[in-house]
Amino acid sequence: MSERKQLKLGAFMRPVSLHTGAWRYPGAYPDANFNFKHLRTFIQTLERGKFDAFFMADHLAVLNMSVDALKRSHTVTSFEPFTLLSALAASTERIGLVATASTTFDEPYHVARRFASLDHISEGRAGWNIVTTSNPDAALNFGLEDHVEHGERYRRAREFYDVVTGLWDSFAEDAFIRDPDSGVFVDPKRMHVLDHKGPYFSVRGPLNIARPPQGWPVIVQAGASDSGRQLAAETAEVIFGSASNLAAGRAFYKDVKDRMRAIGRDPDHLKVLPGAMIFVGDTLDEARAKQQKLDSLVHYANAIGSLSIALGVDASAFDPDGPLPEIPETNASKSARERAISLAQREGLTVRQLAQRLGGYAGLTFVGTPQSIADEMQTWLDEEGSDGFNITFPFLPAGLDDVVDRVIPELQRRGIFRQDYEGATLRDHLGLPRPDNRFFA
Repeated sequence: MSERKQLKLGAFMRPVSLHTGAWRYPGAYPDANFNFKHLRTFIQTLERGKFDAFFMADHLAVLNMSVDALKRSHTVTSFEPFTLLSALAASTERIGLVATASTTFDEPYHVARRFASLDHISEGRAGWNIVTTSNPDAALNFGLEDHVEHGERYRRAREFYDVVTGLWDSFAEDAFIRDPDSGVFVDPKRMHVLDHKGPYFSVRGPLNIARPPQGWPVIVQAGASDSGRQLAAETAEVIFGSASNLAAGRAFYKDVKDRMRAIGRDPDHLKVLPGAMIFVGDTLDEARAKQQKLDSLVHYANAIGSLSIALGVDASAFDPDGPLPEIPETNASKSARERAISLAQREGLTVRQLAQRLGGYAGLTFVGTPQSIADEMQTWLDEEGSDGFNITFPFLPAGLDDVVDRVIPELQRRGIFRQDYEGATLRDHLGLPRPDNRFFA
């Protein structure tokens, strides 16, 4: 009998919950997003639950929303990812540490050096979430009046990836001799000068840090547009997906893995993990009551702000009780715009109803008992809708405890999730190969 396919589970933790009302939920920690002691407890709970990775997203601007929405938002403040994850590396032993770094507003040398450092500090647990940054306000923080065009952001990202991975391969594994008797520390013949010159970057190299323990930190990508899918097929090892139902998940899964086959990549070398929020109860009614209570805590100002971000236009002037008007193409996230419009059309939602849904959480949601939630997750795995999930918790700490203490044991009982870590690195957890050094055999 073939070995049972295993779920891969990440935890999306910036903000600590994607739900706008999470900080107001009874028993939740209102300051959880910017309290290191809380975050350290959360990641240790995740490690106890044998999660593959702690996923730290990032924003390079305060999200574009009205002052009324801003004053009610728990997304305003958050730690810089590398600072936080470096500190959390010292408080954990096995769980992976995935950070977002922008290919639009950063430089390849900086990113390569930071991730190589995090991989060394954590002894091989780092992952890089490649983002092209959809928020147009971020451009204003980096000396630009207008956001970089969508297609150009992805072309730049592709070259950025080539430079970063090339820099990670600057040194052979045996380059550092460190022989006190001879006085030789490094063998220059085992060092490669990248000397990259391309349309977007000119980077000489080499990187001034040894090759990361994993060879390369794990490459994560979250784009769902055609450009994003192609970038993922060419470069990613994990996709943070956004499918909200199994049919959409299966279509996305097949599309990206077919693209990999077309360019000669092994589809097993990519794990598709759609985002999922989980509400757990002793009964379905109890779980739904938790969801309804949380949704009731979303103020309309936050809801319409979330809708504006998703659509890439100011939705505050729309008739709240009318249908969603025609939405023009913008330079913001195309996949977020399409998901919002599709949801409104599919369910016949008014602007108010759509905003309220997006102001809470409009993505894939599992609501029920530990057994029914495990049933759904197992179906996604068996029917190739995903290889696992990137879980976001509805409120902290209780929502996290519900998953780790109640859902994880049920998944383990079924034999579709690990009882313990079997390896030491994030690549070990995900079953991903260690990449060869392109310059040294």
